[in-house]
Amino acid sequence: MRDDSSKPLFSDDVSAAAQPAVLTAESISKTFGAISALKDVRFELRLGEIHALMGENGAGKSTLMKILSGVYQDYDGIVCINDAPVRFTSVRDAEAAGIAIIHQELNLVPDLSVADNIFLGRERLIAGLFVDRKASLEAARLLLRRLGIELDPERRVSSLRVGEQQLVEIAKALSIEARILIMDEPTSALSPGECERLFKIMRKLAAGGVGIVYISHRIDEVMHLSDRVTVFRDGRHVWTKSIGELDEDTVIAAMVGRNLLEATRGDHRPGEFPVLSVDGLSLSVAERHGWRNVLKGVSFEVSPGEILGIGGLLGAGRTEILETIFGSSDGRRGGEIRIDGRLVDIRSPLDARRLGMALVTEDRKTQGLHLRDSIADNVALPLVGRIARFGIRAFNAEAALARRAVETLGVRCGGIKQLAATLSGGNQQKVVIAKWLATRPRILLLDEPTRGIDVGAKREIYDLIFKLAAEGLAIVVVSSEMPELLHLADRILVMAEGRRTGLLTRADASEERIMQLAAPRSARHGRPAA
Repeated sequence: MRDDSSKPLFSDDVSAAAQPAVLTAESISKTFGAISALKDVRFELRLGEIHALMGENGAGKSTLMKILSGVYQDYDGIVCINDAPVRFTSVRDAEAAGIAIIHQELNLVPDLSVADNIFLGRERLIAGLFVDRKASLEAARLLLRRLGIELDPERRVSSLRVGEQQLVEIAKALSIEARILIMDEPTSALSPGECERLFKIMRKLAAGGVGIVYISHRIDEVMHLSDRVTVFRDGRHVWTKSIGELDEDTVIAAMVGRNLLEATRGDHRPGEFPVLSVDGLSLSVAERHGWRNVLKGVSFEVSPGEILGIGGLLGAGRTEILETIFGSSDGRRGGEIRIDGRLVDIRSPLDARRLGMALVTEDRKTQGLHLRDSIADNVALPLVGRIARFGIRAFNAEAALARRAVETLGVRCGGIKQLAATLSGGNQQKVVIAKWLATRPRILLLDEPTRGIDVGAKREIYDLIFKLAAEGLAIVVVSSEMPELLHLADRILVMAEGRRTGLLTRADASEERIMQLAAPRSARHGRPAA
């Protein structure tokens, strides 16, 4: 077979600036219940262009991409491909129109070969009945060669590194002759060398006429790679500009330019003796090719009555800090944890609870609540054994506990027998917090405590956190919303790629400063932690 590997994938080199729009989205709005994810946004992609889409977590980037790739069909607005209006009814419908999306979580079958994954569901057949494996291998080999990817098509995907799996996803997308490629945080798990390899292939695809939407938090990569940048904030389009008009500070300012919540808490002065001290905390998790370091020598202290915020981008290690302290993380743990200055060994959540810790997890529906059980059952769950009499549940005592919690936290419900699944998101979150407060903790760990709840419920959660701090609890809050961190926290620990890159006081903290410290470039360039 003739070797076409030197040719561009689709056509001769194209100049993105001179090309027409291959995709346009106008006046796109999307809601999830009472939450508005997108509000009259617009987006345009040209042939041969790498167009970066940026914004904070929750800005609406992934929601728009799921609309463009056929994942979401219920939305307002108009999507056009080559100036022709389209309305996709499925992902297959979008693929037929030449759109492919590569999600941050890769969608490959580990036990199948590279070739089998590339053509999964579209296998070459003999007489329409039997898989023509030879033809599939040859087609995969040619496609990989033209992309400049040196992989054996017969190799099992489970044996590949994450960066190599990312390249298989690209080959899979291009095998359907996609002219529009959407890449959602493709470098989040890649090494610098793997990133540069990916960028080389992306440039080759763009030179061949493929339009690429590149979603990333990594500002230095965006400045290095993109032709244009669009910024979303709070579900709205802020601006679209050519890369030549931009610098990193301009992009950061556009991403974080929201009005802050008015502070309702004065500065907290740390006590002389911290209640929680963490020194050199590390975590390594097992992967197919060895161990990956998730946390790398993280240290901090929290005093009674203090609220310590933890900020950083997706994958920075924020949640892993809480889980490792609480004894619920998987993997090899290192470092020292002290409570009231005493070294402790926390091997399980039960150990943490006995030491006066409580963890409100990020996902209340799967990790925080039993949705099919009542409010009373959920609130009493951590204490059922403690308040039981002779091994028999003390239902009256459980009910009294739940009624006090409902009244204290202002849970809006029809009674303590109401099922947790029927509560609003904000009231579900209050029940989760009530469940842990019933254990009378001294240290409260909160992971994204206001995710998915409305503004009014957020304010109530904030007031509750302030009240608990005033009562002397040491509180650690992980949040993806920087205004929330600035509103709640006395100090903010900033993370990037598993390392502490800054520790800011309330007076020193700003959205721009947090973003600068959270950008992975800070860790890669070896800047000293604040």
